[in-house]
Parts: sequence; C-alpha cells; structure tokens
Amino acid sequence: MNNLHVPTFCHDDCDELAALCKAGGDPLRLNVLRALANDSFGVLELAHIFATGQSGMSHHLKVLSQARLVATRREGNAIFYRRALPRVEQTGGALHAALLAEVDGLTLPTEAQARIAAVHAQRAEASRDFFARMADKFQAQQDLIAGLPQYRDSVLALLDAMSFAPDATALEIGPGDGCFLPELAQRFAQVTALDNSPAMLDLARQLCEHNGLTNVTLRLADALDKATLTADCVILNMVLHHVAAPAEAMKHLAGWVRPGGSLLITELCSHDQSWARTACGDLWLGFDQDELARWASAAGLLQGESLYIGLRNGFQIQVRQFARPE
Repeated sequence: MNNLHVPTFCHDDCDELAALCKAGGDPLRLNVLRALANDSFGVLELAHIFATGQSGMSHHLKVLSQARLVATRREGNAIFYRRALPRVEQTGGALHAALLAEVDGLTLPTEAQARIAAVHAQRAEASRDFFARMADKFQAQQDLIAGLPQYRDSVLALLDAMSFAPDATALEIGPGDGCFLPELAQRFAQVTALDNSPAMLDLARQLCEHNGLTNVTLRLADALDKATLTADCVILNMVLHHVAAPAEAMKHLAGWVRPGGSLLITELCSHDQSWARTACGDLWLGFDQDELARWASAAGLLQGESLYIGLRNGFQIQVRQFARPE
C-alpha cells in the first residue's frame, strides 16, 4: 500500500500580507480607516456613521484588527477603535504604510462626513451640558482628579524656560474659572481666553475683575470655530479630554501658533478611572504620550520639552510643549 504524502503548510510571513490584502479589499473597511485617520470611534458610532448594522460593523472591525490595521482602547466600559501605526521594519509594514497613505487621499462620502459631524456635536453638547450644570462646583470636581495647584509650578517652569519676548501674546483655551490667567497676565503683553461655556466664562470674568487683569480679553467661542486667532503661545490646561475630536483640535489650534511659538498642553496620561466621565464630564480617559506627539507631528509641530507629574490619587499628568518652526 502506497503511503500518500500530504503536504502540510505552516503559517509564515505570507499570512501577514494576506490579512492586509483581505482587510484592504472592501470599500467599507477602507472608508472606516479613512474615518479613523484623526479620531477614534466606538462600534456603535461607526455603525451609525456608515449606516450599517452593529454586527456587520463588528465583523469589519475584526478583520481590520486581525490585519493589525486598527487598535482598540478601552474608555471605561466602552471600547474605541483607532488606526494602528505601521511598523515598517516588520513584514507587511511597508504595505500597511502605503495602504494608509492611499486611504488618506480618499474623500469620505458626504453622508458619512455629516454623521461624523453629528457624533462630534453630540460629544461636544455632552461636555457643554456638564459645565453648564456644574459651574458652581467646578473646582471641587476638578480636584477629584487634578487641580491647578498640582501642576501649576510645572507649567510655569516650562513657560519661563521658553523665554518669550516682552511683547509676546498668549491664548488660553478653556480657562475654566480663570485661576491660571493671573500667571499668564504677568508673563505676556496680551492674553486672550476662549471658552464655549458662558457659565465658566462668567467665573473667569469675576476673577479678572477682582485681580485687575487689564491685559486679559475674554471671548465666548468654540475653539474649533472658524475664527482666526494667533498667539505666540497657545495653552490648554486639562482641556483636551473634554474635546469631541482631540486630534482635529490640535491640528486646528496649531494653525493659531505663530512661527517660533508653542502649543503648551497639560493633560492626563491614559488611565482607566471611568468614574471621571460622570463626575468630571470627561469625554476621554487621558491620552497616551505617543498619541499626543503623533497628533502634534501631523499638525506640523515639533516636540519640545515634557514634564510628567505623578499624583497620589493614581493619576499622572503630562505637560507637553510642541513648537511651530520659524
């Protein structure tokens, strides 16, 4: 009796390439990658954006995940999907990078763009509603995680190390109750504070009047509106995790930084304390350090100095400077 030889195949590098080719072989999956270029979404949000069922979207995300084109991040009880970074030194890395480069040249269908805007609007409305309801308790709520006294000295150390000219200007996005404005007023010739919450801006106005800050201008506006503002230093203290689309916000605000100036961000590092959503109105549970650096680079900024502060309650704060080239 002849023994038949049945060839066996083991998994090799071709499997990585095959998974990439399979993942990129569907128009919907390519559009999902396009939508995730500067944002992260949950499966229900993506299902809404592309008008498909949750189970169908879950399948597509599984295929993209198996190809390592998307990565997941847990935000409390929710899971958000974002694009994974290509590792060009690994098998399939060059193909991964080339696929994303081609995807970024695509234009999302108008309907999908409108639904993305609606998702962002819902996120922003949730944040505005929180601050409208909690304005009188703002400081107590903020102190649950990290109040200004816990990072003020670190931010000021970075500001002072930048050695701005005497006529330099500053723009603070989301000043809250205005407690940081006296420090900025001492260091800059002119300071503008921008907030989309009338209740919070009223608190900042009272503080400015009490301290006689004549070189501070308060404006009620959304930081992502079409207003054209410029400053030598744009500052966001514990604001980005309240923003509906943080990567887009960084790109937008980078355009407000004058050549040679800096974007200075104080933010929470990524954490898993989901109670911060309801107690403090947080949309995002902090950010990875590499995530902020990647968004800044995409916005044309160079990474500068960084400081990290560990807090007794288990949170960690990152103070980051990103410079706009001359």
